[in-house]
Amino acid sequence: MYAIVKAGGRQEKVAVGDTVFVDRIDAKVGASVNFPAVLIVEGASITTDAKALAGVKVTGEIIEEVKGPKIDILRYKNKTGYRRRQGFRSQLTRVKITAITK
Repeated sequence: MYAIVKAGGRQEKVAVGDTVFVDRIDAKVGASVNFPAVLIVEGASITTDAKALAGVKVTGEIIEEVKGPKIDILRYKNKTGYRRRQGFRSQLTRVKITAITK
């Protein structure tokens, strides 16, 4: 059984025991978080009905806070000497999925 959940502006495919990286969640390490389910796949049955998914809880536990990979942003214009360099690392939270309950 697995679920598609909304997590940090994106959708993630999760199953019990998986660890996923989501956008930063403002909570302590070890805290429990819930994610809204978009789709549930259980064997051959697929559930997408909003009323049925309202009762589904996908629970996870926060493991750690990490930084994402470095992204280099370079801007350059030919023949003018214009060059700008900027870097970015996103703040991520690692979450272990503990339960999917109906």
